[in-house]
Amino acid sequence: MILIVGGAGYIGSHINKELYKKGKKTLILDNLIYGHKESVKWGEFIEADLKDTEEIRSIFKNYKISAVMHFAAFAYVGESVSEPKKYYQNNVVNTLNLLDTMLKFGVKKFIFSSTCATYGNPIEIPITETHPQNPINPYGQSKLMIEKILHDYSNAYDLKYVALRYFNAAGADIDAEIGENHDPETHLIPLVLDAAIGKREDIKIFGDDYDTKDGTAVRDYIHVTDLADAHILALEYLNKGNESNIFNLGNGEGYSVLEVIECARAVTKKDIKAIKQARREGDPAILIGGAKKATDILGWKPRFADLESIISTAWNWHKKLHESLNDKI
Repeated sequence: MILIVGGAGYIGSHINKELYKKGKKTLILDNLIYGHKESVKWGEFIEADLKDTEEIRSIFKNYKISAVMHFAAFAYVGESVSEPKKYYQNNVVNTLNLLDTMLKFGVKKFIFSSTCATYGNPIEIPITETHPQNPINPYGQSKLMIEKILHDYSNAYDLKYVALRYFNAAGADIDAEIGENHDPETHLIPLVLDAAIGKREDIKIFGDDYDTKDGTAVRDYIHVTDLADAHILALEYLNKGNESNIFNLGNGEGYSVLEVIECARAVTKKDIKAIKQARREGDPAILIGGAKKATDILGWKPRFADLESIISTAWNWHKKLHESLNDKI
Protein backbone atom coordinates (compact mmCIF):
# COMPACT_ATOMS: atom_id res chain seq x y z
CA MET A 1 0.00 0.00 0.00
CA ILE A 2 1.25 3.47 -0.92
CA LEU A 3 0.67 6.29 1.57
CA ILE A 4 -0.06 9.62 -0.14
CA VAL A 5 0.36 12.42 2.38
CA GLY A 6 -1.50 15.49 1.17
CA GLY A 7 -3.40 13.30 -1.26
CA ALA A 8 -6.56 15.44 -1.17
CA GLY A 9 -4.67 18.34 -2.74
CA TYR A 10 -4.20 19.31 -6.37
CA ILE A 11 -1.16 17.24 -7.28
CA GLY A 12 -1.65 14.44 -4.75
CA SER A 13 -5.18 13.68 -5.96
CA HIS A 14 -4.02 13.33 -9.57
CA ILE A 15 -1.25 10.96 -8.52
CA ASN A 16 -3.80 8.96 -6.52
CA LYS A 17 -5.92 8.54 -9.65
CA GLU A 18 -2.99 7.43 -11.82
CA LEU A 19 -1.89 4.91 -9.18
CA TYR A 20 -5.45 3.56 -9.02
CA LYS A 21 -5.49 3.14 -12.78
CA LYS A 22 -2.36 1.01 -12.44
CA GLY A 23 -4.02 -1.19 -9.85
CA LYS A 24 -2.11 0.15 -6.84
CA LYS A 25 -3.65 0.33 -3.37
CA THR A 26 -3.44 3.79 -1.83
CA LEU A 27 -4.01 5.29 1.59
CA ILE A 28 -4.69 9.03 1.55
CA LEU A 29 -3.75 11.17 4.55
CA ASP A 30 -4.75 14.83 4.58
CA ASN A 31 -5.69 17.39 7.22
CA LEU A 32 -8.01 19.14 4.71
CA ILE A 33 -6.66 22.62 5.49
CA TYR A 34 -6.12 23.11 1.76
CA GLY A 35 -7.13 19.70 0.41
CA HIS A 36 -10.63 18.68 -0.69
CA LYS A 37 -12.23 15.50 0.57
CA GLU A 38 -14.28 15.26 -2.65
CA SER A 39 -11.01 14.91 -4.60
CA VAL A 40 -10.27 11.60 -2.89
CA LYS A 41 -12.20 9.35 -5.26
CA TRP A 42 -9.83 6.39 -5.05
CA GLY A 43 -8.19 4.48 -2.22
CA GLU A 44 -8.84 4.84 1.50
CA PHE A 45 -8.92 8.22 3.25
CA ILE A 46 -7.83 9.23 6.74
CA GLU A 47 -8.13 12.80 8.00
CA ALA A 48 -5.06 13.45 10.13
CA ASP A 49 -2.23 15.94 10.64
CA LEU A 50 1.48 15.14 10.62
CA LYS A 51 1.94 17.10 13.84
CA ASP A 52 -0.07 14.37 15.61
CA THR A 53 2.72 11.83 16.00
CA GLU A 54 0.56 9.32 17.88
CA GLU A 55 -1.99 9.28 15.05
CA ILE A 56 0.75 8.88 12.44
CA ARG A 57 2.29 5.97 14.33
CA SER A 58 -1.13 4.35 14.60
CA ILE A 59 -1.56 4.57 10.83
CA PHE A 60 1.78 2.89 10.18
CA LYS A 61 0.95 0.25 12.78
CA ASN A 62 -2.45 -0.57 11.26
CA TYR A 63 -1.56 -0.49 7.56
CA LYS A 64 1.13 -2.31 5.62
CA ILE A 65 2.75 0.68 3.94
CA SER A 66 5.46 -0.02 1.37
CA ALA A 67 6.24 3.55 0.24
CA VAL A 68 5.31 7.15 1.02
CA MET A 69 4.64 10.06 -1.34
CA HIS A 70 4.70 13.41 0.44
CA PHE A 71 2.79 16.51 -0.79
CA ALA A 72 1.60 18.03 2.50
CA ALA A 73 3.42 21.37 2.34
CA PHE A 74 2.22 24.93 2.64
CA ALA A 75 3.18 26.57 -0.65
CA TYR A 76 2.25 30.27 -0.70
CA VAL A 77 5.49 32.15 -1.23
CA GLY A 78 4.24 35.53 0.03
CA GLU A 79 2.72 34.00 3.15
CA SER A 80 5.97 32.18 3.86
CA VAL A 81 7.70 35.56 4.07
CA SER A 82 5.14 37.03 6.48
CA GLU A 83 4.62 33.81 8.48
CA PRO A 84 7.87 31.80 8.31
CA LYS A 85 7.14 29.95 11.56
CA LYS A 86 4.06 28.38 9.97
CA TYR A 87 6.14 27.12 7.06
CA TYR A 88 9.05 25.74 9.03
CA GLN A 89 6.69 24.02 11.46
CA ASN A 90 4.60 22.34 8.78
CA ASN A 91 7.07 21.84 5.96
CA VAL A 92 10.09 20.88 8.06
CA VAL A 93 9.11 19.74 11.57
CA ASN A 94 6.04 17.81 10.45
CA THR A 95 8.00 16.14 7.66
CA LEU A 96 10.55 15.03 10.25
CA ASN A 97 7.67 13.47 12.20
CA LEU A 98 6.73 11.53 9.07
CA LEU A 99 10.29 10.42 8.29
CA ASP A 100 10.98 9.32 11.85
CA THR A 101 7.78 7.28 11.91
CA MET A 102 8.73 5.67 8.60
CA LEU A 103 12.08 4.62 10.03
CA LYS A 104 10.45 3.28 13.19
CA PHE A 105 8.26 0.98 11.08
CA GLY A 106 10.90 0.06 8.52
CA VAL A 107 9.41 1.93 5.55
CA LYS A 108 12.38 2.98 3.43
CA LYS A 109 10.97 4.37 0.15
CA PHE A 110 10.06 8.06 -0.03
CA ILE A 111 8.98 10.30 -2.92
CA PHE A 112 9.28 13.98 -2.04
CA SER A 113 7.45 16.84 -3.71
CA SER A 114 10.16 19.48 -3.97
CA THR A 115 10.25 22.64 -6.05
CA CYS A 116 12.23 24.83 -8.40
CA ALA A 117 11.96 27.47 -5.64
CA THR A 118 15.02 25.83 -4.07
CA TYR A 119 17.12 27.35 -6.88
CA GLY A 120 16.21 30.99 -6.24
CA ASN A 121 17.00 33.49 -8.97
CA PRO A 122 18.36 31.63 -12.01
CA ILE A 123 21.90 32.20 -13.21
CA GLU A 124 21.46 29.93 -16.24
CA ILE A 125 18.56 28.77 -18.40
CA PRO A 126 17.40 26.06 -18.60
CA ILE A 127 17.84 25.25 -14.92
CA THR A 128 19.36 21.82 -14.37
CA GLU A 129 19.78 19.78 -11.19
CA THR A 130 23.34 21.09 -10.79
CA HIS A 131 22.21 24.73 -10.64
CA PRO A 132 23.17 26.38 -7.32
CA GLN A 133 20.39 26.30 -4.72
CA ASN A 134 19.87 29.74 -3.19
CA PRO A 135 16.17 30.03 -2.26
CA ILE A 136 14.94 33.58 -1.74
CA ASN A 137 11.95 32.86 0.53
CA PRO A 138 11.10 30.62 3.50
CA TYR A 139 8.98 28.33 1.32
CA GLY A 140 11.97 27.49 -0.88
CA GLN A 141 14.20 27.27 2.19
CA SER A 142 11.87 24.78 3.85
CA LYS A 143 11.92 22.50 0.81
CA LEU A 144 15.71 22.72 0.55
CA MET A 145 16.03 21.84 4.23
CA ILE A 146 14.08 18.63 3.63
CA GLU A 147 16.24 17.77 0.63
CA LYS A 148 19.33 18.10 2.84
CA ILE A 149 17.69 16.04 5.60
CA LEU A 150 16.81 13.34 3.08
CA HIS A 151 20.41 13.24 1.88
CA ASP A 152 21.63 12.74 5.45
CA TYR A 153 18.92 10.21 6.32
CA SER A 154 19.71 8.25 3.18
CA ASN A 155 23.37 8.02 4.16
CA ALA A 156 22.71 7.20 7.82
CA TYR A 157 19.55 5.08 7.78
CA ASP A 158 19.44 3.58 4.27
CA LEU A 159 16.30 5.54 3.44
CA LYS A 160 15.86 5.58 -0.34
CA TYR A 161 14.24 8.69 -1.75
CA VAL A 162 13.54 10.59 -4.92
CA ALA A 163 13.05 14.35 -4.69
CA LEU A 164 11.19 15.86 -7.65
CA ARG A 165 11.73 19.57 -8.23
CA TYR A 166 8.89 20.78 -10.36
CA PHE A 167 8.18 23.99 -12.09
CA ASN A 168 4.64 25.32 -12.68
CA ALA A 169 2.07 22.56 -12.26
CA ALA A 170 -0.96 23.26 -14.43
CA GLY A 171 -3.91 21.68 -16.19
CA ALA A 172 -6.38 19.13 -14.88
CA ASP A 173 -7.38 15.49 -15.15
CA ILE A 174 -8.41 14.80 -18.75
CA ASP A 175 -11.70 13.31 -17.52
CA ALA A 176 -12.40 16.47 -15.46
CA GLU A 177 -13.00 14.35 -12.36
CA ILE A 178 -10.50 16.40 -10.35
CA GLY A 179 -8.55 19.58 -10.92
CA GLU A 180 -7.06 22.75 -9.49
CA ASN A 181 -9.06 24.45 -6.75
CA HIS A 182 -6.95 26.62 -4.46
CA ASP A 183 -8.23 29.18 -1.97
CA PRO A 184 -6.69 31.68 -2.32
CA GLU A 185 -5.75 31.09 -5.95
CA THR A 186 -2.37 32.46 -7.03
CA HIS A 187 -1.55 30.48 -10.18
CA LEU A 188 -1.74 32.23 -13.54
CA ILE A 189 -3.79 29.76 -15.60
CA PRO A 190 -6.73 29.37 -13.17
CA LEU A 191 -6.72 33.15 -12.60
CA VAL A 192 -6.94 33.71 -16.36
CA LEU A 193 -9.79 31.19 -16.54
CA ASP A 194 -11.52 32.97 -13.66
CA ALA A 195 -11.53 36.06 -15.88
CA ALA A 196 -12.83 34.02 -18.82
CA ILE A 197 -15.71 32.60 -16.82
CA GLY A 198 -16.63 35.95 -15.24
CA LYS A 199 -15.47 35.22 -11.70
CA ARG A 200 -13.09 38.18 -11.91
CA GLU A 201 -13.15 41.25 -14.12
CA ASP A 202 -9.65 40.94 -15.56
CA ILE A 203 -6.24 39.36 -15.30
CA LYS A 204 -3.28 41.39 -14.10
CA ILE A 205 -0.02 41.29 -16.05
CA PHE A 206 2.80 42.16 -13.68
CA GLY A 207 5.48 43.67 -15.87
CA ASP A 208 5.67 44.03 -19.66
CA ASP A 209 9.26 45.27 -19.86
CA TYR A 210 11.20 42.07 -19.21
CA ASP A 211 13.94 40.99 -21.60
CA THR A 212 11.71 38.33 -23.15
CA LYS A 213 10.05 37.77 -26.52
CA ASP A 214 7.02 39.96 -25.70
CA GLY A 215 8.16 41.73 -22.53
CA THR A 216 6.17 39.54 -20.13
CA ALA A 217 7.57 36.90 -17.79
CA VAL A 218 8.16 33.38 -19.13
CA ARG A 219 7.42 30.24 -17.13
CA ASP A 220 7.66 26.49 -17.66
CA TYR A 221 4.21 24.87 -17.33
CA ILE A 222 3.88 21.15 -16.78
CA HIS A 223 0.64 19.21 -16.90
CA VAL A 224 -0.37 17.73 -13.56
CA THR A 225 -0.93 14.28 -15.11
CA ASP A 226 2.62 14.37 -16.46
CA LEU A 227 3.76 15.12 -12.91
CA ALA A 228 1.79 12.09 -11.75
CA ASP A 229 3.50 9.91 -14.34
CA ALA A 230 6.89 11.08 -13.07
CA HIS A 231 6.04 10.16 -9.47
CA ILE A 232 5.02 6.66 -10.50
CA LEU A 233 8.23 6.25 -12.52
CA ALA A 234 10.19 7.49 -9.50
CA LEU A 235 8.57 4.82 -7.34
CA GLU A 236 9.35 2.15 -9.93
CA TYR A 237 12.94 3.44 -9.93
CA LEU A 238 13.19 2.89 -6.17
CA ASN A 239 11.45 -0.48 -6.39
CA LYS A 240 14.25 -1.64 -8.69
CA GLY A 241 16.76 -1.01 -5.90
CA ASN A 242 18.28 2.16 -7.31
CA GLU A 243 20.00 4.77 -5.17
CA SER A 244 18.41 7.99 -3.94
CA ASN A 245 18.20 10.72 -6.57
CA ILE A 246 16.86 14.15 -7.48
CA PHE A 247 15.13 15.15 -10.72
CA ASN A 248 13.75 18.32 -12.26
CA LEU A 249 10.30 18.11 -13.82
CA GLY A 250 9.66 20.68 -16.51
CA ASN A 251 8.89 20.89 -20.21
CA GLY A 252 12.19 22.48 -21.13
CA GLU A 253 10.47 25.42 -22.81
CA GLY A 254 8.49 28.33 -21.50
CA TYR A 255 5.43 30.37 -22.30
CA SER A 256 5.01 34.07 -21.59
CA VAL A 257 2.11 35.56 -19.65
CA LEU A 258 0.75 37.03 -22.90
CA GLU A 259 1.00 33.67 -24.65
CA VAL A 260 -0.97 32.03 -21.82
CA ILE A 261 -3.67 34.70 -22.09
CA GLU A 262 -3.88 34.45 -25.88
CA CYS A 263 -4.09 30.66 -25.73
CA ALA A 264 -6.82 30.90 -23.07
CA ARG A 265 -8.77 33.29 -25.30
CA ALA A 266 -8.56 30.79 -28.16
CA VAL A 267 -9.54 27.80 -26.01
CA THR A 268 -12.40 29.49 -24.12
CA LYS A 269 -13.54 31.71 -26.99
CA LYS A 270 -13.86 34.50 -24.42
CA ASP A 271 -12.56 38.07 -24.58
CA ILE A 272 -10.32 38.04 -21.50
CA LYS A 273 -9.49 41.54 -20.30
CA ALA A 274 -5.82 41.99 -19.35
CA ILE A 275 -4.49 44.90 -17.29
CA LYS A 276 -0.79 45.73 -17.35
CA GLN A 277 0.80 46.62 -14.02
CA ALA A 278 4.30 47.15 -12.63
CA ARG A 279 6.60 44.22 -12.01
CA ARG A 280 6.44 42.41 -8.69
CA GLU A 281 9.62 42.40 -6.66
CA GLY A 282 11.52 39.13 -6.92
CA ASP A 283 9.87 37.86 -10.12
CA PRO A 284 12.57 36.53 -12.50
CA ALA A 285 12.11 37.20 -16.20
CA ILE A 286 12.47 33.55 -17.22
CA LEU A 287 12.15 30.25 -15.35
CA ILE A 288 12.56 27.15 -17.49
CA GLY A 289 13.60 23.73 -16.24
CA GLY A 290 15.75 21.17 -17.94
CA ALA A 291 14.38 17.64 -17.44
CA LYS A 292 16.87 15.62 -19.47
CA LYS A 293 17.96 13.69 -16.38
CA ALA A 294 14.38 12.54 -15.69
CA THR A 295 14.03 11.52 -19.33
CA ASP A 296 17.34 9.64 -19.42
CA ILE A 297 17.07 7.85 -16.06
CA LEU A 298 13.35 7.54 -15.35
CA GLY A 299 12.21 7.33 -18.96
CA TRP A 300 9.82 10.22 -18.33
CA LYS A 301 8.30 12.01 -21.30
CA PRO A 302 5.47 14.53 -20.88
CA ARG A 303 2.28 13.57 -22.74
CA PHE A 304 0.60 16.99 -22.50
CA ALA A 305 3.50 19.33 -23.15
CA ASP A 306 1.76 21.87 -25.39
CA LEU A 307 0.06 24.88 -23.83
CA GLU A 308 -3.26 24.26 -25.59
CA SER A 309 -3.60 20.80 -24.01
CA ILE A 310 -2.78 22.19 -20.59
CA ILE A 311 -5.28 25.04 -20.82
CA SER A 312 -8.00 22.94 -22.48
CA THR A 313 -8.02 20.40 -19.64
CA ALA A 314 -7.92 23.20 -17.08
CA TRP A 315 -10.87 24.92 -18.80
CA ASN A 316 -12.98 21.75 -18.86
CA TRP A 317 -12.42 21.34 -15.14
CA HIS A 318 -12.88 25.06 -14.44
CA LYS A 319 -16.31 25.12 -16.08
CA LYS A 320 -17.39 22.05 -14.11
CA LEU A 321 -16.13 23.53 -10.84
CA HIS A 322 -17.84 26.87 -11.49
CA GLU A 323 -21.14 25.15 -12.27
CA SER A 324 -20.95 23.11 -9.06
CA LEU A 325 -20.21 26.21 -6.99
CA ASN A 326 -23.14 28.05 -8.57
CA ASP A 327 -25.42 25.12 -7.77
CA LYS A 328 -24.52 25.47 -4.09
CA ILE A 329 -25.43 29.15 -3.97
